[in-house]
Amino acid sequence: MNRLEEFDRRWEKKNLGLFHADPRYREPQPSYEPCLWKWKDMEEALKEASEIVSAEEAFRRTIAFRNPSLKRGATHTLLMSCQTVLPGEIAPAHRHTMTATRFVIKGGGAQTTIEGEPFPLERGDFVTTPSRTWHDHYNGSSEPIIWLDGADGPLIRLLEIGFSEPYGAKQQECTKPSGGSLYELAPARPSWVSPDPIQPPPYRYRWEDTEKVLKALGEKPGDPFDGLLLRFVNPLTGGPTLPTISCEIQMLRPKEVTKSHRHTSSAIYHVFSGKGFTVIGDQRYEWESGDTFALPLWRWHHHGSRSGEGAILFAMNDRPVMEKLGFYREEEHS
Repeated sequence: MNRLEEFDRRWEKKNLGLFHADPRYREPQPSYEPCLWKWKDMEEALKEASEIVSAEEAFRRTIAFRNPSLKRGATHTLLMSCQTVLPGEIAPAHRHTMTATRFVIKGGGAQTTIEGEPFPLERGDFVTTPSRTWHDHYNGSSEPIIWLDGADGPLIRLLEIGFSEPYGAKQQECTKPSGGSLYELAPARPSWVSPDPIQPPPYRYRWEDTEKVLKALGEKPGDPFDGLLLRFVNPLTGGPTLPTISCEIQMLRPKEVTKSHRHTSSAIYHVFSGKGFTVIGDQRYEWESGDTFALPLWRWHHHGSRSGEGAILFAMNDRPVMEKLGFYREEEHS
């Protein structure tokens, strides 16, 4: 045993240790791998869960996307799951520290109530549930509704700051009109509405509006790495969707293949429509409508569309966290 090993062993008994600096070049090495989940498997799991688990038993009937290289979550900071609410069901009201998002992928005619305001849910709609806001869901339609639940759960667990509490009643009283926030947060808005530097408002980004933007900008060059990329921004500040999560829609035109890059944010993608592929490192992942896949941070990647009509992807990432901490970095493949 040399002197350094003897030193380490002796002081380890006192819970002390010598810090060994590594002079070599290093770069981020994610602790998890990419993962692709097929819609046919998720759809089958949701159908079976709907038959054997009631809304009361499960509180939230969700199937999580589990990355096999992690204990929890789809990435080290983000989780995603699919939630289904059957006709007539209520998912009871509660709130939690986690910031959450809902992106509707099947069905419609339901609503989520957030802080007393009912938000309709139709296919393609995207609704935010900021941290510690009361929320419940109700399906008053005649068909099941399915949406993606995204959240910063793994980040909250790392920071050990998670709170959760039930509302005390199954549903909130609707104290605000449906669509009220759409007008209060419009470009011409009431004088009493002002930005909160910490807490964004809950908001519904309607698919009909998003689709119009995609169609209007369809001939623009777009982003060389992500196709025609739209970011869902905070309606009050124009900043990221939520303090810890940025959500986006990207459209790949027919046969479009993007350039390769990498960044220090991790992401989860859901294929809203179309067929295509994503190359992560040296692995090619073929995807089609309904599939979902996770992209680890600092991995070279690019996307391509195989559909004659192009493809549309919904994405969420942890870029706001990296930017606020000064850790965000992006590189183009040479």
